[in-house]
Amino acid sequence: MPDEVIDADIAVIGAGPAGIAAATCAAEAGSRVVLVDEAPRPGGQIWRHIERTTLPTAAQRWLGRLDRSGARVLQGTGVVDVQPGFVLAAERDGDPVTVSAATVIIATGARERLLPFPGWTLPGVVGAGGAQALLKSGTNLRGKRVIVAGTGPLLLAVAGALARAGVRVTEVIEQAPARRVYTFAASLWRSPARIAQAMIERTSSRSARYITGSWVQRATGDDTVREVVVTDARGRQRVEPCDLLCVGYGLVPVTELARRFGCAVENGRVVVDAQQRTSIAGVWCAGEPTGIGGVDASLVEGEIAGRVASAGEPPSGRLRALRDSHHRFAARIDRAFALRDELRAIVESDTIVCRCEDVPFSSISAEWSARETKLRTRAGMGPCQGRICGAALEFLLACNSDTIRPPVMPARISTLMEINSHGMDAVK
Repeated sequence: MPDEVIDADIAVIGAGPAGIAAATCAAEAGSRVVLVDEAPRPGGQIWRHIERTTLPTAAQRWLGRLDRSGARVLQGTGVVDVQPGFVLAAERDGDPVTVSAATVIIATGARERLLPFPGWTLPGVVGAGGAQALLKSGTNLRGKRVIVAGTGPLLLAVAGALARAGVRVTEVIEQAPARRVYTFAASLWRSPARIAQAMIERTSSRSARYITGSWVQRATGDDTVREVVVTDARGRQRVEPCDLLCVGYGLVPVTELARRFGCAVENGRVVVDAQQRTSIAGVWCAGEPTGIGGVDASLVEGEIAGRVASAGEPPSGRLRALRDSHHRFAARIDRAFALRDELRAIVESDTIVCRCEDVPFSSISAEWSARETKLRTRAGMGPCQGRICGAALEFLLACNSDTIRPPVMPARISTLMEINSHGMDAVK
């Protein structure tokens, strides 16, 4: 069956806040816009929903603008590869589709950083952001005893959401030292809205103890997690019972497609200029791939990218000031919740570091490059293509991925054959 071919002036990849803002503003400026996203509904992870009425007012407003903008939205569509001429080879609901555009805006968001520890593969151990996504998808976790651990403001947001859903959150365990956390909290006087949001989340989970300078050392159980060993900066350990352990160590930018285009990436972030242009002419990038900044920064960057890419309209002073303010706030978060060195010592020799290929930590040498690690152990070569173990190995061993190969996401063999039949190099 021949693949569907869609022509557009601008293709936006990713329908989170940045992609929604970019597609909306570009379409409102008169461009033919196609917005491509894997999920069944626009919104990304932060605005994941079943009913729009459950979303924040700002999300509903942007989604309404997107509906009225005239942009074409392709949901359930994952980009498998990109080719010269800005051709996106994608799979939509199992069938191949090709999107050809003169301009591309990359807004692929971020993914959660998970760090291995003994017991992290037990059933009942999930990412903190993953737990939030389960709730938004309608999963019933009511009545479970839950521990939320890791680092960053997301922990309180997850704990608050779980508590409002009837979950018994017993502890929120933050690895950052108390001094850094409370210095960051004190700096929020500049942002009343953020203070209000933090108070809401903390009030929702007020029954949970908020503990700083501590982290999960190991999880134990049989058919599911039963207990968690918690360690603090003084080396003291304690055991806490739980039915569900939610652990997340912040977010990392999703840069695979940007790298496939050839865009410059430094320190894990896509390099952009003041107008969100990448190093490749005709390719813009907005949102978390340029650095973790949160929903507000993503919206501003998306708006700038959409306006510039469509009409060549330079960002207004207001938008530039907003973006700079959000970036300064993101930098404060980075400093406050930087990962401590002790987290590298948690992993034991038999701890699985690549879940797809069952690779234990003892199989990997700190002297190997990412490519050598793949060749010797297959770490990063499983179905997730290093999306989980990649960031973990980068933190543990400074083992940075040096290549990105198609397919960028899992796809059916029939789709890859169709792509290859058109002379595209998705299959090698």
